[in-house]
Amino acid sequence: MRFIILFVCAAFLSDVNAHRYASDEKKEVYFITPSDGVVTTNPVKIKFGVTGINIVPAGIDMPDSGHHHLLINVDKLPDLKLPIPADSNHLHFGNGQTETELDFPKGKHTLQLLIGNHLHIPHSDPIISKKITITVK
Repeated sequence: MRFIILFVCAAFLSDVNAHRYASDEKKEVYFITPSDGVVTTNPVKIKFGVTGINIVPAGIDMPDSGHHHLLINVDKLPDLKLPIPADSNHLHFGNGQTETELDFPKGKHTLQLLIGNHLHIPHSDPIISKKITITVK
């Protein structure tokens, strides 16, 4: 009987620890390049980084996964309960891309990353980067 109780307790604790690891991992998205405040020229190479999630193409529904959306010069976030718009200020990287090169008009620009799920909808706890500013000369 002691063996059965010990076995059940060990199995329960290992299951709890396995789930805790996945759910406790900090989920974040950030820019690898460019850095905040940089003065640069075109084309601007932009690399995206993540922690705690898997980057997968749109349409693939997996736990702790999604794909990048780049928000350019966006003052107000889109409705986080709806699919992220697709326009010149909301670029979708639905093939799972983690970098891009873009040409910007001269001047200051803000960039922010937002992870969308398989349907381009932000997660219930949105994964949003810090907004950075770049200047293109």
